[in-house]
Amino acid sequence: MKVNRLFEIVYILLNKKCITAKELAEHFEVSVRTIYRDIDVLCQSGIPIFTSKGKGGGIGLLDNFVLNKSVLSKSEQEEIITALQGLHATHYPDINQILSKLSNLFGTRQNNWIEVDFSDWSDGQKEKFNLVKTAVLQKKVLRFDYFSSYGEKTRRETEPIQLWFKNKTWYLKAYCRNKSDIRTFKLNRMKNLNVTGETFMREIPSGQPLQEDKIPLSGTVAVKMKISASQAYRVYDEFEEEQIRNEADGSYIVSFSFPEDEWVYGYILSFGNYAEILEPAQLRETIIKKLQKTLAVYK
Repeated sequence: MKVNRLFEIVYILLNKKCITAKELAEHFEVSVRTIYRDIDVLCQSGIPIFTSKGKGGGIGLLDNFVLNKSVLSKSEQEEIITALQGLHATHYPDINQILSKLSNLFGTRQNNWIEVDFSDWSDGQKEKFNLVKTAVLQKKVLRFDYFSSYGEKTRRETEPIQLWFKNKTWYLKAYCRNKSDIRTFKLNRMKNLNVTGETFMREIPSGQPLQEDKIPLSGTVAVKMKISASQAYRVYDEFEEEQIRNEADGSYIVSFSFPEDEWVYGYILSFGNYAEILEPAQLRETIIKKLQKTLAVYK
């Protein structure tokens, strides 16, 4: 990764008075010409690098150049390390070397405060997530087939902007070239993904934060549900303490709000005969009808 190599070149020059282009090329396993191109990029960025010929010559930093750590306060240094650890936990490319170097430079201990584990995903879902992540990070156009909530299949060409986790589901926020607008796509409805070689420059619109736009949700419904004592593990895993009321018979009354859609119907039905909708009446009727339709299938 070029950015990582540029950073490491500066890091090496800070610790050595002079080094040859050949030594740098061998260290990074690239050509000498590539090293000189990197040096040009660093010089254009304001890093005072010089080159000298002859015996004892090579590439070095001017004596008065110091990477001044005091520009950042201790708390700011720790915030940088913490943010990099967050990227490391999500397997951001080549972040581990940068994290290690900055930790040593700042004299900061890595606390490993976060770990992200996708092990419960199928291999297909992992691969899809990684493809979308690559497209977002590298700003590459992403093409895919998309299935709407009505089962309609369309081919989309998008400029992916942001991955978003909401309502227990991963979404992609992207500029859809087909619709000429910012759209939100569920990852599990995206098929036949193709990360193209085409790059783009679009950013999140300023003054227009991407939130719950374009997600086709119905109105929110306040639900009151009675759940059997045998489901205590789910009650305390899935609801906040203030949403739970203990009953004398050991059961629970839980109160929560969700957008009323197929997801919430499926969630309620996942409790089987261990739960009963108490309110609202129309949701109770909807669940009864769905159970009757399911029963009819088995008749």
